[in-house]
Amino acid sequence: MRMTLLSGVLALTAIAGAAHAADLRITSWGGAYTESQREAYFKPYTAATGTKIIEDEYSGEIAKIRAMVESGSVTWDVVDVDTQTARQACDEGLILPNDWEKIGVPKEKMIGSDAFECGVTTILYSTIIAYDTTKLTPAPTSVADLFDLAKFPGKRGLQKNPYGNLEFALIADGVPLDKVYETLSTPEGVDRAFAKLDTIKGSVVWWEAGAQPPQLLADGEVVMTTAWNGRIQTAIDKDGKPFKIIWEGQLPDYDLWAIPKGSPNTDAAWAFIAWASKADVMANQSKYIAYGPANVDAAPFVDAAVLPKLPSAPENLKVALFTDYDYWGNNGEELRRRFNTWLAQ
Repeated sequence: MRMTLLSGVLALTAIAGAAHAADLRITSWGGAYTESQREAYFKPYTAATGTKIIEDEYSGEIAKIRAMVESGSVTWDVVDVDTQTARQACDEGLILPNDWEKIGVPKEKMIGSDAFECGVTTILYSTIIAYDTTKLTPAPTSVADLFDLAKFPGKRGLQKNPYGNLEFALIADGVPLDKVYETLSTPEGVDRAFAKLDTIKGSVVWWEAGAQPPQLLADGEVVMTTAWNGRIQTAIDKDGKPFKIIWEGQLPDYDLWAIPKGSPNTDAAWAFIAWASKADVMANQSKYIAYGPANVDAAPFVDAAVLPKLPSAPENLKVALFTDYDYWGNNGEELRRRFNTWLAQ
């Protein structure tokens, strides 16, 4: 522990000169996730470098990044983006390509980095299914149970997004994990996924922000919901909520640090990302939220009691379906249009 603290101090000292001159505006997703970043990254970075972190919040809208860049009035220095936004924003030239020399951590040490020309992976999180243990007897154990209104009556929470819902629908309909994207790559497979969603559409409460699913469960508005695992684990560990996670069919994914093109503080932004990508620094976030660090060298710094709660735990990964980024990159816009039309029907 002493060596971990010392290495963190030395790392901060090394970049202090590069970063102290500019305040940084960092935009993220709010709620428990931003709180974890504040404790693991923002406060320690400010304390050591003098760089003031100004926090902003959004819901992942690429339109906000696009509007800033196209108008030439970029106010965000660093933004936490999901994988779909990272791919699309990179293709449109809205965020800067990765400069691994400035990042300072070897690319091969960062899980998922090969999939992204822009954006530095920071956490491995997962879309999972969670339920209130006081509301459902017997307990649900599978993705199929999310769609079984007869055996498990009550409202369901689903993200207002085709991503995840289409995959869960096919898993629930009996498609093996290793055949899900192969099935979705056919018109018949997409039709099959929407048909399965039709079976629970009338019982769905749609959520858009990560803080909503645990609140929906807590308020009794739903008995089962899809959610980001860290938000549910925080509700269990910190708030004592009687929730439980179903890991079967979990959809692991990444969040990434990205720098919008035209950021007024590019050098300071790279300095922050470089520090936040170090193994011992990155491992600290798992103390505050149950997301796995992207740096492969971070595992030894993670508390052993925390590891089973992470999507990256070996047992949890055995039942995981990893996102096919190429599939969503090629089909995302069309599927979102169809999904929105379906919602309106």
